[in-house]
Amino acid sequence: MFIAHLPAGYLLARQLLKKIRTLPVSPRAVTLTAMAGAVAPDLDMLYFYLIDNGQTHHHKYLSHWPILWIGLLCVSWLAMGLMKRKPLPFLALIFSVGGLLHILLDSVVGDIWWLAPIVDQPYALFTVPARFQPWWLNFVLHWSFFIELLITVWAARASSSTAPSQKPRN
Repeated sequence: MFIAHLPAGYLLARQLLKKIRTLPVSPRAVTLTAMAGAVAPDLDMLYFYLIDNGQTHHHKYLSHWPILWIGLLCVSWLAMGLMKRKPLPFLALIFSVGGLLHILLDSVVGDIWWLAPIVDQPYALFTVPARFQPWWLNFVLHWSFFIELLITVWAARASSSTAPSQKPRN
């Protein structure tokens, strides 16, 4: 995915705000945290370009391992149970759901090492054939980019409508 992670994080936040009755934080904090989680796995691109010089597929890095995001989700869920009404575990849970959403979206046409670090095998639902130069044109001209456009338009339309409101719990 190229353009849809941030809009998908926004849509995730809107859905969560519709479902959760009371919040330990503001709706704005939920939205920003979900959006941050939805782009967080791609922060590895800094390492990819600045240190690794593009030698290793960035989806092989720890930040793209599903076990990281599932583990963070489980730890934050447990912390929420132990520390009721505390904002930090709640925000950690929202952040980890955003990160897991990123991994799921990347799994459509991007190789994800779902069984890392145990099995060194990438998985993707569909493959993007290498036909064009530069490499990113292969993704932009692939049918899957239409899904990204749909997510982006959906988020843009949702942001222009009335946002769901929640009051933080005191």
